[in-house]
Amino acid sequence: MHTGLMFLFALFASLLNVSAQLATPVLKTPVHDPVMIKEGDTYYIFSTGNGISVSASKDMKHWKKSQPVFSKPPVWATRAVPGFKGHIWAPDISYQNGLYLLYYSVSTFGKNTSCIGVAVNKTLNETSPDYGWVDKGMVLQSVANRDRWNAIDPNLALDGDGTPWLAFGSFWNGIKLVKLNPDCITLADPPVWYSLANRNRDTGLADSLAGNGAIEAPFIFRRNNFYYLFVSVDFCCRGAKSDYKMVVGRSSNISGPYVDKNGIDLMLGGGTPVRKGNPFWYGAGHNSTYTIEGKDYLVYHGYDASDKGRSKLIIEILDWTPDNWPVEKSLPDQSSF
Repeated sequence: MHTGLMFLFALFASLLNVSAQLATPVLKTPVHDPVMIKEGDTYYIFSTGNGISVSASKDMKHWKKSQPVFSKPPVWATRAVPGFKGHIWAPDISYQNGLYLLYYSVSTFGKNTSCIGVAVNKTLNETSPDYGWVDKGMVLQSVANRDRWNAIDPNLALDGDGTPWLAFGSFWNGIKLVKLNPDCITLADPPVWYSLANRNRDTGLADSLAGNGAIEAPFIFRRNNFYYLFVSVDFCCRGAKSDYKMVVGRSSNISGPYVDKNGIDLMLGGGTPVRKGNPFWYGAGHNSTYTIEGKDYLVYHGYDASDKGRSKLIIEILDWTPDNWPVEKSLPDQSSF
């Protein structure tokens, strides 16, 4: 073959290969409420699903589904939450004290009779003899007509002294923060609580009703001298009618107050936009944020307009402005994956 033709053929093949790499199976990965962690050379995604869904990848693009964390619903959870049948929401994964800690939410839709539980594991590698999830049971519970908060959407965060805190909450009176003991499993005694973010809720509603104060999915990310509180607002889980979006505020203290770029407190409905829907995605939210090998990543789900609004995994590099705010970007179109 002529040298020039060989070069063109090789270039064309290379472009096809690059295109194939860009069109990664991320878009083919159904996921809801994803969190991510890396052990060794493998990334793991934990997400909402029966028994908690788990997927593994070597490159954050090609994901293979693993066995769920729980083969059957935790007995304590079925007793604590009437109607719970094993579909576990919004996990949070971290590594502390030599163990992987997996917080998870037990609830039923639109109710605040809810619990947060935690399971531990020595490794995430299913082939290791040390692998095996041990459920430590309930950490926190909310009760309808008693609590004006909802014990779901947990996120473990450490302050500058290494003290563990659990952020959580959905609808009702918004996002809360509670202090944990050093074991990261039990609540501190005496209890220490803070309110971090809220949106206006219909007045006059019974405590058992969620109302329309749509705010949830807290994730606290520490960077430089600030704690960044990411939350999701408006409505998830409605397919083509989803208008979920992410906003952020920051504080010099883990307990707040968290304010947006305009100085508005998130307790007063503030929030600097991070991601929102566009023609390719009806909405996007429930993010987690990580620094891995010197890069910051934003991990979340979007409601795919090309697939009837089904939720899909999106992973992006998170860039920052010169004044240390997350850069707001339009969600990528499907051809960029």
